[in-house]
Amino acid sequence: MTTTAVPVAVRVPQRSFGGELRAVKIVWQREIIRFSSDRLRIVTSLIQPILFLFVLGSGLSRLTGGSTEGVDLRTFIFPGILAMSVMFTAMFSAASIVWDREFGFLREMLVAPVRRSSIVIGKCLGGATVAGFQGLVVLALGGFVGVPYAFSLLVSVFALQMLLAFAITAFGVMMSARVNQMQSFMALTQMLIMPLFFLSGALFPVSGLPRWLTVLNRIDPLTYAVDPMRRVVFSHLDLPAVAVARLDPGVTWGGWPVPGWLEAVVVLVLGVVFLGVAIVEFNRPE
Repeated sequence: MTTTAVPVAVRVPQRSFGGELRAVKIVWQREIIRFSSDRLRIVTSLIQPILFLFVLGSGLSRLTGGSTEGVDLRTFIFPGILAMSVMFTAMFSAASIVWDREFGFLREMLVAPVRRSSIVIGKCLGGATVAGFQGLVVLALGGFVGVPYAFSLLVSVFALQMLLAFAITAFGVMMSARVNQMQSFMALTQMLIMPLFFLSGALFPVSGLPRWLTVLNRIDPLTYAVDPMRRVVFSHLDLPAVAVARLDPGVTWGGWPVPGWLEAVVVLVLGVVFLGVAIVEFNRPE
């Protein structure tokens, strides 16, 4: 006696705008849950900014006291350390894509009946949220290094760090689109992150530099996040004009001072470009 297999109808839901938004939310929520459940990651990610602020900053302040016009070196480097913390967290959030690819979970996500762009957007928003929260923790340390807890300062710096977190996460997702091994991604990350940090002016003023260093500083995307953060911090400090001119000269293009709002727009545009490239990369057949 033979039995005839009865085909089973499989209903694939049609794509809709609401469905795409739910996909974005689920991917975003997954990033938040992964971060909040990993307490060791939260604690260890604070070690590096604390070392830079309280160890390196306190140590170097003994050597640079005469060149900072009486400004605490830790206050000066605080915006750069904040940007570094956000950048590291955002890049490592993007690295989870490579991890998911190695263990097959990414393939399951990509075959879901949603657009791949929704997955990428959710990933970028999730990574930006995680990095923004990490930056908020570092921002809370500002009072210990002479940064006042003014409401307008906190809001402005938080908005800038969220823009940076989005741009760096999108950049990391773009890079991870074609990287198949975690070791390769980590090596690529280390090769890029430290030069971006040191060239951004996080540890030195951006004026009076050698020509070659000025060019590298101006093409470094992180420059356009660190500089407006420092402007906001210095605008809330009671400092002599000579100290502001020396330590916070601002970024210039061919002698033209770049407004802080335009620097924020540069970071936003770069983030959108990175996101677009990441979407294109993930839509390519593997």
